Amino acid sequence: MSLFVRLCLIGLAGLSTACGGGGGSSSNTPPAVSSVAAVSSVVSVVSSSVSSSSAQSTTSSASSSLPSVAGLPVSEFIVVDQFGYLPELEKVAVIRNPQNGFDAASSFTPGTTYQLVNLGNGNVVKSGQPVVWNEGAVGAASGDRAWWFDFSDINTVGDYVVVDTTHNLRSAQFRIAPDVYKPVLKHAFRTFFYQRAGFAKELPYAEAGWTDGASHIRPGQDKQARLFTEKSNAITERDLSGGWYDAGDYNKYTNWHADYLVSLLHTWRENPAAWGDDFNIPESGNGISDLIDEIKWGFDWLIKMQNPDGSVLSILGLSHASPPSSASGPSYYGPASTSATLSSAAAFAFGSRIFGSLDHPGFAEYAADLKQRSQLAWQWASANPAVVVRNNEGIYSGLGAGQQEVDDAGRVEKRVLAAIYLYDITGESSYKVQVENRLNADPVNWVSHWNEPKLISYLYYSGLPGVSASLADTVRSGYRSAMNSADNWGSVRDNREPYRAFMAANDFTWGSNRSMSRRGTLFTNLASFALEPSTAEMRNAGLRYLNYLHGVNPLGMVYVSNMSAAGAHHSVNEFYHSWFTDGSSQWDRVGVSAWGPAPGFLVGGPNPSYDWDSCCPSSCGSVTNNNICSSITLTPPKNQPAMKSYLDFNNGWPLNSWQVTENHNDYQVAYLRLLSKYMQ
Repeated sequence: MSLFVRLCLIGLAGLSTACGGGGGSSSNTPPAVSSVAAVSSVVSVVSSSVSSSSAQSTTSSASSSLPSVAGLPVSEFIVVDQFGYLPELEKVAVIRNPQNGFDAASSFTPGTTYQLVNLGNGNVVKSGQPVVWNEGAVGAASGDRAWWFDFSDINTVGDYVVVDTTHNLRSAQFRIAPDVYKPVLKHAFRTFFYQRAGFAKELPYAEAGWTDGASHIRPGQDKQARLFTEKSNAITERDLSGGWYDAGDYNKYTNWHADYLVSLLHTWRENPAAWGDDFNIPESGNGISDLIDEIKWGFDWLIKMQNPDGSVLSILGLSHASPPSSASGPSYYGPASTSATLSSAAAFAFGSRIFGSLDHPGFAEYAADLKQRSQLAWQWASANPAVVVRNNEGIYSGLGAGQQEVDDAGRVEKRVLAAIYLYDITGESSYKVQVENRLNADPVNWVSHWNEPKLISYLYYSGLPGVSASLADTVRSGYRSAMNSADNWGSVRDNREPYRAFMAANDFTWGSNRSMSRRGTLFTNLASFALEPSTAEMRNAGLRYLNYLHGVNPLGMVYVSNMSAAGAHHSVNEFYHSWFTDGSSQWDRVGVSAWGPAPGFLVGGPNPSYDWDSCCPSSCGSVTNNNICSSITLTPPKNQPAMKSYLDFNNGWPLNSWQVTENHNDYQVAYLRLLSKYMQ
């Protein structure tokens, strides 16, 4: 029995234990290698969608020959969205037979009859033979053969499993309901609360295992940050407290931070009804959407990064420790850059538009301030078009980690995006001319997850007052036409991917889960920007990518951290993060440490380009360091089909797990935007 097989023990008074925590082993062994995973008392939390009556229910006559369905082993070969499905949209379980990769020896042929069983009453509500995918072909990205069991016609609210009656195996439990993704959205959104710098994570807002004091507010830290190149000069001290840790590192990168704000503002604009005032953050209950509250938290930090002349500082580098409040090193900032200033100009302008549209005391003044800041930023960037700050290189070596700086073409693009949002709030033709010149020179004729953030700004511009009808039509028709390409609508209508969410194998890179999130949004954009009426086909196309992230993938993995309490059978147990660090007795791995990582973080995902540090296996400076290279098996993520290039691990240097499992706010905003489209 593989790691994916979990035994749910049924007690007389209901479920006596949950079906495993996140579903992984207590070691770094890849999934589907060990025999049976022990159920940790730490994570033996029954899914909120399971009731005692469900567990005690009798089966109908149609299934009386089967063992108690809930007690059947959960098979690694039957994968579903482990949270569930919306009643009116597609619902397809994928049955898998591995051919290539680390699990190729685990052959499986499905039985002739599959059943959908309602756990509430034991009734078999659907029965049929699974349909082979593509005449038995092997998926290029997964290395698997597959069959589909379609139960899209079932829309009764309830808790279900898919059963292979020949092998007496079942899928993970899932729910069909209109609000099935609401708990998931709440956890995923609350990660921004956990990522807040300089803010205490206290009960009742933080969950019991993840409380911490305010971080980076000691002397010499964020409230007294100094210029990196003048560390001993007290005159350079600035209060740059607040904002969010960018990823598994605590640094704050202005370019990326501003981009998150733009994405979150679009997420709000496209479906404000999804975002209530009840996500259990400190601002909840104040009469303002919690998403708007969190966006304002982000803007309040970006405001601190702006200089009086309109320029915006490029980065704030923070020290690292677990928990964050124990970090004691100084904070240093980098000077202003053109790219950071243009990114901020776009965010300030769009923020001005959204806050100005909300009827709440103080928001009109806040919107006016953001408008002025956006114009000042534009003016400085226009006068200083090529100021470059490459953090962690040259004189800035040691400042931050990831490289946020862009090249000449990147600054041109940032300038156009800033002009879009400045035109929106000012109506001034000077901004409009810059945008139209760019769109005429670079028309929309390619739509991909790679350029989706730029495209949403172009689509937004096409709907603004005063934009020429012909140019607007060119943008919109260009998007529609490009969506008809083989890799977009073509891949959906041809059912090109056995796991239903197509992405070319060579597009799986560092951060592939962000790419999958954006691919889903490519389809929902058609309705969000009124390019086409919303249709079931459109919503189903985007939903395929959400299903992939929630378990319809070769690993049967929910790529969101520690979600057993929200219904996941096999979610991320550990990921690279400076708080939830390797070796921590409190926050390392679910089922091994006391708590594991906080719930709701989307990890980077399968990355075929993963590699350990170049010093491995024998040149890492000491025998101890060299031994780390061989401390765990790295197949996967190495030498696998693209979709299988993942391992649930959080080791630091020299194994460098951040290439696969690190969280990143950019991944999170892409996931939230897609997920929010399926909130009702």
